Amino acid sequence: MYMVWKFIIKVFHSIWRVLTLIREVILNVVCILLVFLCCGIWMQYEKINTISQLSKGALIVNLSGMLVDKPTNSHKFFNKVGRQILGNNSENIKEHSLFHLVSTIRQAKDDPKITGMVLDLHNFSGGDQPSLQYVGKVLREFRNSGKPIFATGSSYSQAQYYLASFANKIYLSPDGEVDLHGFATNSMYYHSLLKKLKINSHVFRVGRYKSAVEPFLRDDMSSEVREIDRIWLGELWHNYLCTLAENRHLDIQQIFPSVQEQVYRLEKLHGDSAQYAKDMHLVDELASSSFVDKALVKVFGWNEEIKNYHGINIYDYQLKNTSTDNNNIAVIMVSGAIMDRDTKTGCVSSEASILEIRSARLNPKIKAIIFRVNSPGGTATASEGIREELSAARNAGKPVVVSMGGVAASGGYWVSIPANYIIADPNTITGSIGIFSVLNTIENLLGAIGVHVDGVATSGLAEVMNTKSLPKEVQKIMQLRIENGYQRFISLVAKARHKTITEVDRIAQGHIWTGREAKDNGLVDALGDFDDAVMKAAELAKLTNPQISWYKDRPGLLDMFFSEVEIPANLSLLMHFFQISSSTEILDSLQEITNKSGLGGYFLYDSKDRYALCTSCRSDIK
Repeated sequence: MYMVWKFIIKVFHSIWRVLTLIREVILNVVCILLVFLCCGIWMQYEKINTISQLSKGALIVNLSGMLVDKPTNSHKFFNKVGRQILGNNSENIKEHSLFHLVSTIRQAKDDPKITGMVLDLHNFSGGDQPSLQYVGKVLREFRNSGKPIFATGSSYSQAQYYLASFANKIYLSPDGEVDLHGFATNSMYYHSLLKKLKINSHVFRVGRYKSAVEPFLRDDMSSEVREIDRIWLGELWHNYLCTLAENRHLDIQQIFPSVQEQVYRLEKLHGDSAQYAKDMHLVDELASSSFVDKALVKVFGWNEEIKNYHGINIYDYQLKNTSTDNNNIAVIMVSGAIMDRDTKTGCVSSEASILEIRSARLNPKIKAIIFRVNSPGGTATASEGIREELSAARNAGKPVVVSMGGVAASGGYWVSIPANYIIADPNTITGSIGIFSVLNTIENLLGAIGVHVDGVATSGLAEVMNTKSLPKEVQKIMQLRIENGYQRFISLVAKARHKTITEVDRIAQGHIWTGREAKDNGLVDALGDFDDAVMKAAELAKLTNPQISWYKDRPGLLDMFFSEVEIPANLSLLMHFFQISSSTEILDSLQEITNKSGLGGYFLYDSKDRYALCTSCRSDIK
């Protein structure tokens, strides 16, 4: 008996030691996080004091990463703490908020301490065309206020040059170039691969232009989709060149001559692309970075402390705090592919969006909603859930204005249907009104390696699994389900846009439209940007003093902390594509891939296997 009690005491003692160790580890981690937090607050306070004492100088717009509506980690304070404590600087930032940038430039325009702007875009990755156009608008406002803008760079990508073209003067390194080459859209087609792997793809769709399923059916682009893509892509490129031509006071042919003309001129210059840009008046001066710094010192003055011209980094420039007591317009964003639950990179949770809409609907201070959509769509179930909640907000008497960003197609248009008013940018990619489903089965693949699946079931419907062939009755049911979903989609559009179902069907069928074409076809009410959406919301709600309330996700402390930690790009891409971990078995991996639709980089799951997604809808400029 003594030995038994001794053993029990020893076990409890070991458990107690383990619990003590766990408690100490947790307390130590919390303590370390608090130290980091306190240091960050102190450093940020010191930074604010330093900024407040700055004399007049330039706003240094050294954008980094992609310009997006809603950054994955939108908590600006922890971004700054991360840059200052963890060693991340502006060059490490992967995303920058469009609306924060616009607000910053507009504040700087009216700030007497800001006497000009320096566009340093060498780490800027790009953004969709409407976003860049919106930034260009506020850059023009800044320039028209009498404050000069100087663009400097070793080379310019198409996105970088688009913003640089709004500058009073563009500097280029003597060894650099302005890389204008045009837009293109390409997709991977793997019909032959699926055949070789003995994977059967069962495709169900309505809409002859629904290109998302073509990779499963073909090894190349169909002529119908090719013509549609050629039209909208050509319009975006033409609009891009028109903006450059207007900003540089040139004609389009000089901005972008024929390829033969470019080759001829480069041959004469022995391949000197920088001199080519200067001769074509794409830039104003070829200069080294030291020469540019001296020129900027003459404009903004010498700062002895930093040994350079007076200026403040845009990531350190503080926006004034605005009161939230009188906010009366809610801004809710759907940015990314629309999913039902868990939000992944590049996706948005419909559950989170529904809660935000409901919160705005039930808030008596909110008199109108601006629903910002920048999405290629996603699952039909998730899209319908958001549409229903937005419709409830409108029925509650709160006007809803949809502001379309770079893309508001398929499910992105579905969620926009309930709006009182829809505003799109001329370069918005929208439409793609269609629905589809893809079910992959691997019975032939398993049979080829000697694996066979057999069993009993109470009905043929109970045996639907990706390891067995899909019964013809199930295929019929799936097609009927897709057709029903499509009819519901176009019926909702017809009711909202005051059209007949036949009229909507004629412009639906998965057809992609630009914002301008959508306006001509009655799918949107007006062309404009976010500012126009604010004015319209104020008009519909009869507000004389519109104040915006931004509805944003509230990341947890650990989310904000670990967002500063880099994951190797190749590992992240591999995990995202296959959706597997190192411990997952091969067969489980195949089942995971075939259970979900890997479409254009998005892995989505819908309980009814219905997808309203446009995989080729992109208006990014890089």
